[in-house]
Amino acid sequence: MDTKTIPIRVSAEAAEGFEAASEEDQRKIEALLSLQLGDLTQPRRSLEEIMDSMSNYAQSQGLTPEILESILNDK
Repeated sequence: MDTKTIPIRVSAEAAEGFEAASEEDQRKIEALLSLQLGDLTQPRRSLEEIMDSMSNYAQSQGLTPEILESILNDK
């Protein structure tokens, strides 16, 4: 994974905690922050888009509306 250094403002307490952490813990914090930033900056898919995607996948795997109804009615 390519990395890039960016300036980011945090509370003084957070900065002190980061600076006091071991190098290994700093790397873990950086990785976690990178994942969180990625999640926050990615465009969100609507529920309808997610459901359409799930439906298309199910159909590509051979699940038909009839099979789904049978599964849902099977108690």
